[in-house]
Amino acid sequence: MKTYVLAAPGVIQCHEGPSPVPGPGELLLQVRAALTCGTDLKTWRRGHPKIPLPSPFGHEFSGTVAAVGEGVTAFGPGDAVMAVHTAPCGECFYCRAGQENLCESIMETKVLGAFAEQILLPAHIVARNVFHKPPQLSFEEAAFLEPLACVVYGCTVQPLRPEQTLVIIGAGPIGLLFLLLAKARGVKRVIVTGRREGRLELARRLGAELAINVDREDAIPRILQLTEGRGADQVIECTGRPEVWEATLQMVRKGGRVLLFGGCPSGTRVSFDTGRLHYDEITLDGVFHFTPAAVAEARELLVSGAIDVAPLISERLPLGRLEQALQRLQRGEGLKYALIPED
Repeated sequence: MKTYVLAAPGVIQCHEGPSPVPGPGELLLQVRAALTCGTDLKTWRRGHPKIPLPSPFGHEFSGTVAAVGEGVTAFGPGDAVMAVHTAPCGECFYCRAGQENLCESIMETKVLGAFAEQILLPAHIVARNVFHKPPQLSFEEAAFLEPLACVVYGCTVQPLRPEQTLVIIGAGPIGLLFLLLAKARGVKRVIVTGRREGRLELARRLGAELAINVDREDAIPRILQLTEGRGADQVIECTGRPEVWEATLQMVRKGGRVLLFGGCPSGTRVSFDTGRLHYDEITLDGVFHFTPAAVAEARELLVSGAIDVAPLISERLPLGRLEQALQRLQRGEGLKYALIPED
């Protein structure tokens, strides 16, 4: 099997070796589609504190079962499946506290290596976060299970309300997934801000009432104008830039909520107006990863057709063109590329 390994920032190597043999409770998956994401791009550019290099990479995928380990009865060879790359242990302090996304071992036991012909799924993931894929859902769409689960979990921390004015900062794949989820949950007034006109036009087609290009217009006065000077009921930040985190307080109303989804670079600091936080009762929530419940809900949204993620797929490319896909993303071209193993 071929596996694409990130040897160092900017250096991708193709390694060939024998297929792994699944152990008890494990699945060997033939990858049918693997998606690029912002984390892949950042890791390729500069490395990642949670991914020691060299390392296989890629973590949004779907495929068919190539082999099953001893004791696996829910899946068999040839089954089409959709999965995510982590699962909580169920035993640590955070799991017992109902905060499975903060599980003490969830990052240490994650599976990377979706940019490959095959990927081995360990027993703890098979037991909780692998699902059958129905025929009406393409492998490319099924591979959205992981990023959509993150978005669904974010809206568990801060539920979406149909009557609210919602601002989504960032028109990348995550921002657009938040938009799709908001529209699926009946939010009528959604404002999206971003920099690339092509992405903003897609946001308009997907249901945004207004998409603001922040390179051409200051978003804050426009948001205040549209809300009679109050500010939005809820702001979801999807860029991971400290200065944008700080600007969210200028966009939200008294009693409003800010969801800080985008992860900033390690070691950065932000400052907030304590008067606004205190006297205006602003709620700030950080959010990380997902829970098995969010994964199951994301699967239902995809399978039922409540959310159509197909418009977010920029192009299908052979797996061997992975580096080209990342180069395109670095130039601001496209949203997500589906990498398809040649066989």
